[in-house]
Amino acid sequence: MRAKDRLWKSLSFFIVVLLLEGNPGDAQERVTVSYSSLEAPNSNYFIAKEKSLYQKYGIEADSIFIPASTTVVTAIVAGSVHLGNGTGGSIANAAVGGANVVSVGSFINTLPYELIVHESIKSAEDLRGKPIGISRIGSASDVAARVLLKAVGLEPDKDVPVIQVGGASDRAAAFRTGKIAGFPSPPGVIKLAKGMPHRVLITTADFPKRFPFPYVCLTTTKSYLASNRETIKRIVMALIEGTHFFKTRKEESKRILAKYSRQNNEAYLESSYNGNAPLFERVPLVTHEGMEVQVKEALARKPGARLRVEDLVDDSIVLQLEKEGFIDRIYQQ
Repeated sequence: MRAKDRLWKSLSFFIVVLLLEGNPGDAQERVTVSYSSLEAPNSNYFIAKEKSLYQKYGIEADSIFIPASTTVVTAIVAGSVHLGNGTGGSIANAAVGGANVVSVGSFINTLPYELIVHESIKSAEDLRGKPIGISRIGSASDVAARVLLKAVGLEPDKDVPVIQVGGASDRAAAFRTGKIAGFPSPPGVIKLAKGMPHRVLITTADFPKRFPFPYVCLTTTKSYLASNRETIKRIVMALIEGTHFFKTRKEESKRILAKYSRQNNEAYLESSYNGNAPLFERVPLVTHEGMEVQVKEALARKPGARLRVEDLVDDSIVLQLEKEGFIDRIYQQ
């Protein structure tokens, strides 16, 4: 064989190897990822899409909005969504019902909520018998409503009706029209109730210590995790970088939040950012203490069922990324 032919054969082989191996960043895998609200706590999901972070880590993500974490978890179990934002409560309730779900990380591990009431309600006793609105039963707003009501000495449902209304902006609208006397709200949402006299009856920030609750949990099924671990790792990487972006690039993050929330109210955007940015976890491990509370509550609704925190939480991907130095590198940018 002539030297020229040998050179061409070797070069051809080298090209074929390159094509077969490819660049991990170029091999775009399509995955459906869902977020459960249009408010600031889900901002790292918005940012991962807007700043092409999924693509950066080799994922072509269909990023979709499904209102309420309970509905997201239902979609994950049904197989119409690969991963999405659940809460500790929605995950535990699904699991106690037989769903094979697991959280691989939690980006916020507390409930940043306040209980907004009409200005005429001066005390907890004034709220007795008047309805407050949540998004859906089992959602984060439902958990927040019950925690906040108990903190002021009122029994949910018995002393204060808890009714399903919709998302945070829907609750603000129902509040404005008088359908409800109050609602649990993430920081800043009350700024949308323009001209409506109100007061904050209590906030989780008033608690003696931070209320532990797995709030923004990346959730999937155990079977999907077992067969797609590398894919989930890349999703986690994108969301960690999205978290860093939110914590460090305020004005651009507010613009992205404005796009997704469809709100240009500066007071709302500023309050939402300031109230949530400090809460995002640098290392997004699920709070086991908070999940334990949700497991106990889920089991109380289904006597005889068996469930442990270890059944619902898999920290291995986040711990691997921390050990590999990925999180430190992101935060050194």
